[in-house]
Amino acid sequence: MGDLFLVRHGETEWSRSGRHTGWTDLPLTEHGRDEARRLVPLIRSHRIGAAFVSPLRRARETAGLIGIHDARVDADLREWDYGGYEGITTVDIQRTRPGWFLFRDGVAPGPPEHPGETPEQVGQRADRMLGKVDAALADTEGVVVLVAHGHFLRVLTARRLGLPPQHGALFQLATGTLCRLGTEHGRPVVAGWNIRPLG
Repeated sequence: MGDLFLVRHGETEWSRSGRHTGWTDLPLTEHGRDEARRLVPLIRSHRIGAAFVSPLRRARETAGLIGIHDARVDADLREWDYGGYEGITTVDIQRTRPGWFLFRDGVAPGPPEHPGETPEQVGQRADRMLGKVDAALADTEGVVVLVAHGHFLRVLTARRLGLPPQHGALFQLATGTLCRLGTEHGRPVVAGWNIRPLG
């Protein structure tokens, strides 16, 4: 069974300024495009058995730039629905809610079409996605690649390791990086994290 590669999309204007970006469909900045292009040698050095990508533009653009053009678009890979905190920074949230912490406290309710998600709800999506990953890994000899978003991929990593969704807080994840989840003695492990080519 192959490994699972996680790719966080490159920088956007909002990721650069720390604004929570769930459903807002932003493009990459030029720096974000450069971040993605620098991952190409890391991706090309492995056989890709299957790839999945979030439906949001920043993830799809990243997938194309790293040379993955046939990824399956999957809504379960979308970013955390931040509800009423969409577009707001943690610093601004903590002005009215001191000590607020996303992975513990969740988000304020948003509009009906984006009401927000609890950590547990994000964890349920991650579990569904991991079921699809396992099916793909059983059907291929290559790696499976997910191109998606920072907070969601952190929760998915926690779930892959058998941890509660809130433990995604332990896995800081930069834009335009590659992470590798593998196994050791049949148990899931982090084999590489926040990987970028040198230079």
